[in-house]
Amino acid sequence: MSVSSDDIRRELHATLHPELLEVQDDSHLHAGHAGAREGRHFTVRIVSPRFEGLSRLARHRLVYDALRSLIPRGIHALAIEAHAPGEP
Repeated sequence: MSVSSDDIRRELHATLHPELLEVQDDSHLHAGHAGAREGRHFTVRIVSPRFEGLSRLARHRLVYDALRSLIPRGIHALAIEAHAPGEP
């Protein structure tokens, strides 16, 4: 079963309660790439109060933790832009 942008949105809303969330499927940009056979490529832009006071690495870990059940179902690459409210 393949993962969709909607699947990612649903999981991130349920766990991180974002104020802003954009999920973009970039898979078409990677057609022919060896990893494209292993899963899809996504970009996530997220603003959540859960990121307040956390390092970039800790924020990314929260996103990956929220998506842990989806990763084996077909996420090959995930670009993450994670901010706390009020950050640029």
